[in-house]
Amino acid sequence: MIANSPKDKYQLSVAPMLDYTDRHFRVLMRQITKKALVYTEMIVAQALEHKTGKKLLNFDEVEHPISLQLGGDDPKIMANAAYLADIWGYDEININLGCPSPRARSGNFGACLMTNRDQVSKCIEAIKKQTELPITIKTRTGIDHLDSEEFLKDFIYSLANDGVDRFIIHARKAWLKGLNPKQNRTIPPLEYDKVERIKALRPDLKIELNGGIKSPEDCIKALQKFDGVMVGRAIYDNPLLWKNIDEKIFDENAQQTDIKASTVIKGLIPYTEKHLSENGKLWDIAKHLLNLVHGIPGARNWRRKLSQRGQTAKASIQILEDAIKILEDSGM
Repeated sequence: MIANSPKDKYQLSVAPMLDYTDRHFRVLMRQITKKALVYTEMIVAQALEHKTGKKLLNFDEVEHPISLQLGGDDPKIMANAAYLADIWGYDEININLGCPSPRARSGNFGACLMTNRDQVSKCIEAIKKQTELPITIKTRTGIDHLDSEEFLKDFIYSLANDGVDRFIIHARKAWLKGLNPKQNRTIPPLEYDKVERIKALRPDLKIELNGGIKSPEDCIKALQKFDGVMVGRAIYDNPLLWKNIDEKIFDENAQQTDIKASTVIKGLIPYTEKHLSENGKLWDIAKHLLNLVHGIPGARNWRRKLSQRGQTAKASIQILEDAIKILEDSGM
């Protein structure tokens, strides 16, 4: 069992992923893990300045614990976004200092802010005046040619002095020129050793490892050295690989529950009915279910049928109930 205390209660988190970790996927994940911290997709703080932007903050109570990830560089706007996060009941605020996309660069947020530590400090100071919520940072080991260990240490130590509660470090540097966001997730080599040395030098800092974590076993191994682990694509691409992760990481004595694809979808029925009653579309939720079934006879056909039926204009809850029946008949 991994040591668990109030200081490191978020030992596992599901990474914020644009177009993937929307509120529907987060509710799906709550059928699999009750304890992992989930994140919103990155929300540009400036979008919350407009009335229409408030809908970006919607989430279901079952999603707790949940972190609001913000992108921005204007202290006043970031502070207002933090105030809204507090009002809406989020559990923490995360500042994105790792996104290498052209959109982030043009808006002066994400990884490019690693070159403007003073501006980040001003944002943290402004946020802390508006809320007592924990403030966390998701960042890289460096950007472009600013990738020395000294650069990363100075960056992390400085923000720790500003009052950052936890650092999620994607153990790859970001190339802002020459690589697209997808390539930035795989091409720059992993630098676990660099992050490990910083943790060893400053054991008082809460440091969470991100990047290259593909299995529960990888998480358990990483937690021997770090306070937490963040997992992204490996969870989205195969959610059921992570069944019983709460027992494996948080409580070795807990009775493991029999989580199957059918039970996950069953758990989503009430939420889906509510979504449909509010003029939502079934596909908003059903598209996240396709990765629940892997490596069994008929899996491909099951996914194809769900895709075809789930995307129709009049798709109803019956489609999920039929999908559940097929899975139950197959022992899934």
